[in-house]
Formats: sequence, C-alpha cells, structure tokens
Amino acid sequence: MTQTLPREALFAAEQTITDNLEDLLAVLPPDIVEALEEFNQPEHRSKLLEIVLDLGRRPEARFEDREVYLAEREVSREDIAYVAERIGRFGDDNRAGIERTLHRISAIRSRSGDIVGLTCRIGRAVYGTVGIIRDLIESGESILLLGRPGVGKTTMLRETARVLADDLRKRVVIVDTSNEIAGDGDIPHPAIGRARRMQVPTPTLQHAVMIEAVENHMPEVIVIDEIGTELEAAAARTIAERGVQLIGTAHGNTLENIMMNPTLSDLIGGIQSVTLSDEEARRRGTQKSILERKAPPTFGVLVEIQSRNRVAVHRDVAASVDAILRGLPLRVEIRERNPDGTVSVHYEELQGMERHSDRLLPPGPRRTYQRGTAPEESRAVRPVPVRSLSPAVSASAPEPSRKTLRVFPFGVSRNRLEQVISQLMVPAVLVRSLGDADAVITLKNYYRKRPQMLRDAESRGIPVYVLRSNTAVQMANLFRSLFPERFVAEAETHGNGDDLDGGLGSVPEDQVAAAMYEAEAAIHDVLGGASRVELRPQVSWIRRLQHQLAERYNLGSRSRGREPYRRVEIYRED
Repeated sequence: MTQTLPREALFAAEQTITDNLEDLLAVLPPDIVEALEEFNQPEHRSKLLEIVLDLGRRPEARFEDREVYLAEREVSREDIAYVAERIGRFGDDNRAGIERTLHRISAIRSRSGDIVGLTCRIGRAVYGTVGIIRDLIESGESILLLGRPGVGKTTMLRETARVLADDLRKRVVIVDTSNEIAGDGDIPHPAIGRARRMQVPTPTLQHAVMIEAVENHMPEVIVIDEIGTELEAAAARTIAERGVQLIGTAHGNTLENIMMNPTLSDLIGGIQSVTLSDEEARRRGTQKSILERKAPPTFGVLVEIQSRNRVAVHRDVAASVDAILRGLPLRVEIRERNPDGTVSVHYEELQGMERHSDRLLPPGPRRTYQRGTAPEESRAVRPVPVRSLSPAVSASAPEPSRKTLRVFPFGVSRNRLEQVISQLMVPAVLVRSLGDADAVITLKNYYRKRPQMLRDAESRGIPVYVLRSNTAVQMANLFRSLFPERFVAEAETHGNGDDLDGGLGSVPEDQVAAAMYEAEAAIHDVLGGASRVELRPQVSWIRRLQHQLAERYNLGSRSRGREPYRRVEIYRED
C-alpha cells in the first residue's frame, strides 16, 4: 500500500557534473580514443560508465543503456601494458587510478600474476546530488548508504563530505581505502572541498585507519566507503559511540540484506535468538523462541539508493529492524527527485513478501520465520540444526503438553534414547519411519555428510536436532531443552535445582541478560585483538549459554575454577 502525503517539495539543487574524461583518454591506446570521439557529445558522455579491455577480445565501451565495441581488432598485451605504464601503481585490491582524478582502473590477473584485463571506470564529481537527503546529513545522525554497484553510492558519499566540510564548516576526515572518494595521488580531488583524506596502505587495515582518524585528528564527521568486515563494523560502532557522526556505505541493497549478513548485522544492532517465559510468550501472542535486536544500531538512519533519483529512507533503523523481526508492516519514506530539481516525499507501507528478501538467516542456531505473517501463524522456512542444547538458544520447541513428540533417530543409539526418555518421563516416542516423525535426532558427524535422509527431512520442514556425541548426557540435555516447562515445574516442586543445570529458572532475567552482555563484550574484545578474556563466575547453565555464544563467533571457550567460582574464559583458537 502506497500513500502519498501532501508535503511541499524539499530542495531545489542544480546538478553540476565534472568527469575529467580527457585525463582518462590520455592513457588509452590512440585508436580506442579515436573511436570514443564519436561519443563525445554531452548526451553520450554523461552516460558512459566504463571502458573494458580484455586480452584477446574487442575493446568495449559500456553506457547506462548499451554496450559499444570500439575497434574490430582484439586487445593485445601491448595495449594493456600501454595503459598500465601511464597510471598509478596497482594496490593489494588490484585497483589503480590517475593522479588528481576520480577514475578507477581495476585489473584482472592470470594465475601467474600477469594483467589480462582492465576495467576503466569513469569517476565523476556530481555537485548537488545530496540535495535529496541533505536534511538528514545536517541532522548530525550517522547515516548508512546502501545500493547496487554503479547506482551512485560513492558519488553521493563524496558530495556529502564536501557539503559537511564547506557548507556546514565541520571537521571531516575521509578514510579512503582505494582512493575512490578523493582520487588517486597524494593531493585529493577538489570534489571533497575542505574535507581531509586519510589513505589506507592496504584494504585489510581499513579498520585501524578508521580508529586512527578518530584518535589523532579530532574529526566531527568520519566518511568511509564499503564497510565489509567484522573488524570494520566494530570500528564503526566504536566511532559512533564516541559521538562522531559517521557517513558510510556497505555491501547490500536493502536493510534486510544487512540483517541477513552475519558480518555486518552489528551495524543495525545485531540479531539474537531469545527464549521467552511462558507468561511473556502468551502476553505477546508469539512462540517462545523469537528473534530480537540485541543492541542499539551503529547507524541511526539508513538510506537505500534505488536509483539516481529515488531513495528509500529508514529514519529510525531500530524501529525498522524491530518491525521486520516481529512481522509487522514496514513504513518507508520514499524520496524522488523531480525533473525541475525539487524533491517530493511520500510513504510506502510494505507487507510480507513485497521486500527483496522473504526470510532472515542471522548467525547462530535459531529458527526463522516468513516476513509479514502474524507470530501465532509463523511457519518455519528452513529447519536449522541445533548445535547447542540449552533451552535459551534451542531451535523451536514443540509443545509437549499438547501431544507426544514423535522422534526419528538417525545414526543415534535407539536403545539409549529409549532409556533417557523413560528416565526423564518426557512425552516422546521413537518411530521407525521419517514420514511418521515430528523431529529427527542425529549426530554432528552424520549431519556434516548431508545424507539423503536428512535432506528429505529438511525438505519436508521436519526439525533436525544435532547431538555432538552419542551419550545419554547429550540426549538428556536435548529433551530438557525441548520440554523446559516440565523441568522448571519439577525443580519448583522438589527444590532441587542442582540436578537441573544449576537451578534453571532460579536466576533473575536481568542477571542472565547481564551475563550474556558481558560475554558479547568479551567476544568483541577478542575479535579486536585481545588474546583471552575471563568472565565473572556463573551457574552452569548460564556458562553453557556463554560457551554457545563464543562458538557462534568461531571462538574458543573453556570453564575454569571450582564452584561456586567457576567461570568462562573466551579466547581465539589457533
């Protein structure tokens, strides 16, 4: 449903474009330059995106709406060498440039390291392009820009830096990894205005330069292109927490893309699995295992660049993420630049499958639900194996009080399972056919091999629970996680919490949340370079949750000390 609100046009900004195309033509072979002269008219020149030179193929010019061959002959090694000799040095990311221009030349190399292809991307400074989001920039909020390659993210980022530095007189520092924002060479391109530029020696050090910019140069604004690693996401959070406005871009087209990306989800607050109490689940009208945002987002505003003249704005990223996770309608602000230069605003309410993604698969063991369905009608779109067996992070639990759970064992000792079920007195029975099963239990080694039986179970939507080993303890832990209400009630009746994982249900919720927050902070410290971090003492089942959280980030963990001072230590595995 789309609703157009009566609102006056926002901005009128005349766009001015400068592309320094002559500097790029000066490094190309003469016959290719001569062929390009045919397209030197303004209407063609403004649509030229890149020139492609691939060894053994005809040279090609790519425009916004077509591709054109520039010669009948094939590109030779001499042509590629001709260009390479006249441009800057290629970095670790196989990108080079032309000094004091915004053009980017990217190399394709053979297995022996020889250059066999060149992509000469036209870099343009477009003055006035940020008029469509200028009020957001002036608000001081950190802004994340998303969009497909070539839609103009870097161009908008460059103009944003200039507006903040020149028009708003702010201290702006650009962390320029591939010299795309401010151009090649030691002297930055005039398109960034008074903004200062810090170059990055190698792409793997981008996060370190981001922190260095804050610590050494007292910026009010940091501008960064292509946040793509976990360390860069952590550095972005550090910058935002220090009160510095952050303007950046990331890989992805929509908010959902960032939510599904385990590396970048921290930019929008991160996603975690939470198990609600029975009372809270009934109050919300949801299942017990749900997905929630685990922290405030690094970026308060997110802009999806859909085209050069249309953007979708999430003014409150936290509220948008929460709405998506809860399956609620998502109200998005749409801005469009009109032919006369003004910007009109209206709102679109998106439901269910209208967005680009119909499911979320955040990191860690959890069950995910189709967007747009009410929680009580949610259905699993992908059965996720249980790597850990604690009730707090288990996959969706059936409701044992309503029916008996029919279990199909695959590669697991059937006799041992029957003994555990009998001893625990849980409402579960073993079946001999996959077609009769409500759930499948298997071992980690079997699940890794992905046999046909397990693939059939997943295709039918039957949950697959994975045990690390074929022991009675592992099986008992699984059934305790599947039937938590039964064991909580038993503990309350007999007052024997020690036999139930350290007193399940006896620890206040705020203490559990504090313990998990401490574990998350320790994980970020270890990912940031710390060798190991020791947590405060906890009861056994909370320690298990902390171990599982560390495992989700591919970190090692172990318990140290003796009760009641036994605690978890998190470290990076070699």
